[in-house]
Amino acid sequence: MAVQWILVLHGLATLLVVISFLCGHWPIFHGTPIAGFHDFLTFGAYDYFLRFVGVVCGDRGTNAVLSVERYCCDRPNPTLQVIYLAIIGVTYYIVAKSCFMYIPGYYLSGVHRYTSFLAVAVGLLLFLWTSFSDPGTVNAENVQRYISAYPYDNIIYSEKECSTCKIPKPARSKHCSVCNRCVARFDHHCGWMNNCIGEKNMHCFMAFLFWHFLICIYGVVAIGLVLAGQLKESKIVQILTVYYGIENSFRSLAPPIVQWLVASYNTQILLMVFLGVVSLLLAGFFGYHAKLCLTNITTNETFKWQEYISWQKKLREARASAAALRAGDNSIMNEAEAKPSKRKCRFLCLGGSTVEDSKANNLKNNRYDKGFAHNIIEIIFPLSTRRSFKHSKPKRT
Repeated sequence: MAVQWILVLHGLATLLVVISFLCGHWPIFHGTPIAGFHDFLTFGAYDYFLRFVGVVCGDRGTNAVLSVERYCCDRPNPTLQVIYLAIIGVTYYIVAKSCFMYIPGYYLSGVHRYTSFLAVAVGLLLFLWTSFSDPGTVNAENVQRYISAYPYDNIIYSEKECSTCKIPKPARSKHCSVCNRCVARFDHHCGWMNNCIGEKNMHCFMAFLFWHFLICIYGVVAIGLVLAGQLKESKIVQILTVYYGIENSFRSLAPPIVQWLVASYNTQILLMVFLGVVSLLLAGFFGYHAKLCLTNITTNETFKWQEYISWQKKLREARASAAALRAGDNSIMNEAEAKPSKRKCRFLCLGGSTVEDSKANNLKNNRYDKGFAHNIIEIIFPLSTRRSFKHSKPKRT
């Protein structure tokens, strides 16, 4: 029973941490313990840790922690790459040690000993490919090619110079402060890869996410079949129905079977829970980036559009407030002459009409979205690598 409670608490704690960390900032959780736990995980825990270090070790300890933070977060380093390799290696070792003894089994053939190794090997190759691939570094030699590939929209991208690289800044590019370089069609800097994700390696990154999702699902299914095979070979169902007189139905047999599995194969069940949670995280991350790829927008551009729309909304609200104040002053001065219906109409027009809202929505449209098929092809075959752009002159808007 103790092992069962440990598994239950482990699953609940994992679920709470995952939901709080990934979804705690959603409006639906505002004012709930989930939102508070999200703030603690993302900001509060580190702040309390810094305070604790300051009390125990003084300023020298705090400066040491901040220097480690700068090394891990503000400059290229292999920390997360080493952690990834450790997770992959330790997980595969535990799976091999706890499950390979049952393969071949009732439902699995011996080939799965080798296919599992092959699946992990392919995942490592995709990891290395993404980590060491060129994301689309912009320099003085190729900047004109990138300018020709992606025209400026004069909304979130306009012609200007990168203040660090001192070269023209192509549309959809961004200077990565961690890697200290401009990256074409910049999506984000991935610490797990110790590399930027941009125009030339987005397809590598997507393949990495999808393949690791498949590996986790494969692991969950394979371990489940191992447990099912052990259940079949041990004839647990027959023992429960014949010797213990339990009714031969799922509702009656499920509790004792689960109890037996947890007591006999707790390591395998913990592995299934771990791989299942990781597969959900990978599925969500892959789905999010797949949606961006299908609409030809990047993570960086998503934030830029949010900032732009937020700025436009604040600007309209400020104009509406100023207009309302002016309308109020005029109504007081000319109260006897003004007609209520006209004042109301004038206030509605100045207060941000549907025309302005529709204009903002039109501005929100992404001009780089050219359809499902074109967007997918652009991810696989980046525009800047095609012949039609190699010798073309930059477009001016």
